[in-house]
Amino acid sequence: MSAKLPERFDTERLILREPREADARAIFAAYTQDPVVAHYMIWRPHTAPAETEAFIAECRRSWSAGLRRPYVLALAENEAQPIGMLEARPMAHIVDIGYVLARHYWGRGLMPEAISELARLALDKGGFFRLQATCDVDNRASARTLEKSGFIREGVLARHTVHPNLGAEPRSCFMYGRCR
Repeated sequence: MSAKLPERFDTERLILREPREADARAIFAAYTQDPVVAHYMIWRPHTAPAETEAFIAECRRSWSAGLRRPYVLALAENEAQPIGMLEARPMAHIVDIGYVLARHYWGRGLMPEAISELARLALDKGGFFRLQATCDVDNRASARTLEKSGFIREGVLARHTVHPNLGAEPRSCFMYGRCR
C-alpha cells in the first residue's frame, strides 16, 4: 500500500483544503504579520502582503509537486476565510507536521481538532505509521496542543531549531509522536 494524504478533509468545525492564490492577503491580515503568532515560528513576521503571497505560491508549488500538504484551515461556515495552516510533510512511512493559527482563534480547540483528524486519516487510511512534530521547549501552548491531539512527548532534541524571533542560535525542542 502506498502512503497517501487526503486532498481535503473536514472536521466538525473546520475545512482543511489546498491553498489558493486568493488566500494570501487574508492570511497576511489574519496572522503572518502578527509578532505574537510568529514568536515561536521559524519565520519572522511578514512586513508586506507580497511576502505572504510568495509563501502561498511556494505552498501551491509544493502541493502540486506532491512534496507536502500545506492545508489551509477555515471554519466550516466560511471556507474562503483562512484562519491558519496545518502542514503535513510525508517522508516514507512518517508524516512530519507543523501548524499555525490566527491569535483570534486560540483557545477554542480548533488546532487539536484538525491535528487529530489528520492523524486519524494518515494512520488509519493513509498507510503511514507515525506522525511527528517538534516544538520549542518554552512553547507550552504548542506542547499542550500536541498532547490534546494524542501525541506523546518522546524526548528533547538539543539545539534543534532556530526560531529567528528568539535569537540566532538553535534552541532545544520537544519531539512528539503519534504512532499506530
